[in-house]
Amino acid sequence: MARIVFVGVGDVELTRRVVSDLLLAPSLRGELEIVLHDENPGQLATTEALVRALDAEAGSVATIVTCPSRRRALDGADFVVGHIDVGGFEATLRDFEIPHRYGLRQTIGDTIGIGGIFRGLRTIPVFVELGREMAELCPDAWLLSCSDPMAMTGWAVQEATGFTRFAGVCHAVCDTHAYLADLVGRGLDEVTFLSAGLNHQSFVLRFEAEGRSLYPDLDEVLDADPELRRHVRVELYRRFGYYPTQSSEHAAEYVPWFMRHSEETARLGVRPEEYLRRVGHSLHLYEETRRALSAGRSLLVRWQHQEPAAAALLAMLTGQEKEVYVNVPNHGLIGNLPEGCCVEVPALVDADGVHPRPVGELPIQLVALNRTFLNVVELTVRAVLDGDRRHVHHAAMLDPNTAATLPLPAIEALCDELIEAHGDLLPEGVRPTGSRAGSRP
Repeated sequence: MARIVFVGVGDVELTRRVVSDLLLAPSLRGELEIVLHDENPGQLATTEALVRALDAEAGSVATIVTCPSRRRALDGADFVVGHIDVGGFEATLRDFEIPHRYGLRQTIGDTIGIGGIFRGLRTIPVFVELGREMAELCPDAWLLSCSDPMAMTGWAVQEATGFTRFAGVCHAVCDTHAYLADLVGRGLDEVTFLSAGLNHQSFVLRFEAEGRSLYPDLDEVLDADPELRRHVRVELYRRFGYYPTQSSEHAAEYVPWFMRHSEETARLGVRPEEYLRRVGHSLHLYEETRRALSAGRSLLVRWQHQEPAAAALLAMLTGQEKEVYVNVPNHGLIGNLPEGCCVEVPALVDADGVHPRPVGELPIQLVALNRTFLNVVELTVRAVLDGDRRHVHHAAMLDPNTAATLPLPAIEALCDELIEAHGDLLPEGVRPTGSRAGSRP
């Protein structure tokens, strides 16, 4: 029986999709032990009820266990799925409200930028601790992370713990592939894709069918539809030559050209503070799930395309090979990005684990964008691992959107105010001395 541990189950919709995919696999009937861990007792109880309802509906006969102790949950695990949100909605709200007062606009705030930096400061220590515990309690298990900022946590876990069985999984690449195939009127199985880069800043390097590039077909579609051209992703594609895999809302805040210009965000349909609306939607889904459970309504999800975490798990559990895009340490995978940073590449996943595929070197203009992105990632990782608050300021000063919007004194003041506001949610060496603001429950 395979022991699959979910660490952090507050996102009931993600858990619902992943667990549904697992329970619907006929060959795994009666073969799964699903262990749920979360520090929030209410969320843990709701997710337990959800998983038990999914299991009953699928007839999978899984063993379902809740574990308030993370160490007990991890002991003997075969797979760990991590979705960790330190500080929850209140911390995210601070990441938006305080920069807003300084005139700094964000859309998602979970990857780089001020929001990504402070989410990283809160999240990296938890993943490092998780990696150390797995190295002790379940060294042969795979850690599949669904948490942002993925490029930061993957780099930090590898460097700080030496635990190598880490793979970040994100749906952005497979969603983009499906979107592009549909735009040019092709079935997904007709098209050959290759994408690579960093999580939330990868690019479609190959987009082909019948041995020819489909980029000219995409150009024709875009030329014929002015509305399709009104997106940040298309702006970047037309200037850098390759289509980005992340949404326009994400892509807009990783570069210096959009967020500080109201006329540009209006022209391209970018909505500042979009993530707060998405969090509100997630909270609504949580309450809807509770109501559906009370009413006994069907909650099992049958998706045409599997959630990437589920696709990886199913490939390892069943031995049926699957290509899954993963975020893993760069050991010769992308030749012109730094060794050891966390890169996004395709991998063959099978019964023996995750086998990332080397993609060579990226076009120079793309790797230049990635290196700018990585400046923020690396400095945030160093702030945590070295316990050096100065690197928080350095990361913010080198962040493209922040640097394009604020002068240096304002960046320093903003970082200091956020450090005070988050308090004990931040790691040693960064948090304010004696502060209890934002302290962990």
